[in-house]
Amino acid sequence: MRKIVLSVHVSLDGFMAGVNGEMDWIQFDDELFDFVGEFTDQADAALYGRVTWQMMESYWPKAGDKPNATKHDLHHSKWYNEVEKIVLSKTIHEQKDKTTFIHGDIFNSILDLKNKPGKNILIFGSPSAAHELMIYNLIDEYWVFINPILLGRGIPLFAKIENRIKLQPLMTKDFPCGVTAMHFSIV
Repeated sequence: MRKIVLSVHVSLDGFMAGVNGEMDWIQFDDELFDFVGEFTDQADAALYGRVTWQMMESYWPKAGDKPNATKHDLHHSKWYNEVEKIVLSKTIHEQKDKTTFIHGDIFNSILDLKNKPGKNILIFGSPSAAHELMIYNLIDEYWVFINPILLGRGIPLFAKIENRIKLQPLMTKDFPCGVTAMHFSIV
C-alpha cells in the first residue's frame, strides 16, 4: 500500500501560511533542498489542493529549463514533470496529462490511489488538501519543517483535527538556515 506523506513548512506557532496565503517567511538552504530531494525520490505522485497545484503548475514544469536554474530547480522540475499529480478541486473538471482531479468522494478516491501499486504520494503544503485528508485520517507520515518565526495568525496546520491522532517520532534534523525537520508516522 502506498503511503501519503505530508511535507509542510510551519511557523513555530503552527501556521502553514500567513492570513493571505503568504509564504515569504519560509527558510531554505542547499542542505534542506538536498534533504527534501531525497524523499521526493521516494514518491511517484504529488497531491495538491487547487490553489497550490495552480501555483506549482505555473512554475515547476519549466523551472529546470531556465538558464539560471539551480540544482534544486533542475531536480524538482524533473520530478514534477514525471510524477502523477492528484488535485482536490471542486471547480476544475478537466482532464490533463498525468493529472487526476478529485471533486467527489475524497475518502474513497484517495483510498483507491493508496491501494494502487507505486511509491509514496507527497503533499507539499497545500493547506486545503492536507486538512481534507486529516479529517479522514488518510495521512500516514508527517514531515514538519519548523521555521524560526512567530506569525501570530494565518492558516493553521492542524485546523481540522477533531480526534486524537497518536504519532510515532521517527527523526529530527536541524538545518543551518534555522529550520528543524521533524518526521512522524501514524501509530
